[in-house]
Amino acid sequence: MGERQISGRGPRALVIGSRGFLGGYIARDAASAFTVLEGNRISSDLPGKQAIDIRDKRSIATVFREARPEVVFLLAAHSDIDYCEQHPEDARAVNLYGARHVAEACAAAGAQLIFTSTAAVFDGRQHGYSEESPVNPASIYGETKAEAERQILALLPDAIIVRFALVIGFGLPPFTGAVLDKLKQRWTSGQSVAFPVFEYRNAIDAESTSQFMLELVKKHQRGIFHIGSSDSISRYDLGLRLAARMGYSDSLVSPQREPVPGRAPRGLDYLLLTDKLRAVSTIPVPSVSQAIERCFDGFA
Repeated sequence: MGERQISGRGPRALVIGSRGFLGGYIARDAASAFTVLEGNRISSDLPGKQAIDIRDKRSIATVFREARPEVVFLLAAHSDIDYCEQHPEDARAVNLYGARHVAEACAAAGAQLIFTSTAAVFDGRQHGYSEESPVNPASIYGETKAEAERQILALLPDAIIVRFALVIGFGLPPFTGAVLDKLKQRWTSGQSVAFPVFEYRNAIDAESTSQFMLELVKKHQRGIFHIGSSDSISRYDLGLRLAARMGYSDSLVSPQREPVPGRAPRGLDYLLLTDKLRAVSTIPVPSVSQAIERCFDGFA
């Protein structure tokens, strides 16, 4: 993917975390309707790219003063659930306090905030969660996101919060933490990958996720929305289908039948219900099969 220049058309949108997996899709897709500016912890002198550390209020203030955003997509986070469990203070510094700092800056600037959250705000003990289901996180990661949601909506009642169970796809550019980049690298080298047979997710592809998020902004929505496919699948079956789609033997997909000791607790069943999204979106909610295929659009 080539370097993006400031398009100069449409509202000014600041994408914080544009070098991450989903951030790359948002920054690319938003360029058709917004003047896109990118914020990341890595410094850059390129047009439209700003260095920002959301843990630092002064850093945020500097970027907001220079970027003058009307819309802010906050995707920067510690999303590794095991890392968060092992480093709770760092997880809170980024996922909670950093999110609150950005929300405070949006409130002061009159900018709309779109915040990415997670199904991990639930415990995963039931089949199907709506936006109104009570949160009950089982991990530090889920706790930080649930509290960030609460504080953001208290500061910005017009904010949009989107939750996902599992986003899949290749990175733009590769190796931005994207699931399929990691799997391709391991399978190409002949390494087997273990997938839990007992964890279910309504996985959604990154391109569909990006389009849903942008539509919510364009339609001036507010509040919490669940984004996911219409059906759920076990992580093991998902692994088998991804391996087959990429031309790898199913012998490289091994069933994990018990939780791994020492890892952060994970919900067993995360089916995020999308009725609220369907009611406002003109984009059809894909099935898992459709989401898998969309991962490969434009990729060899």
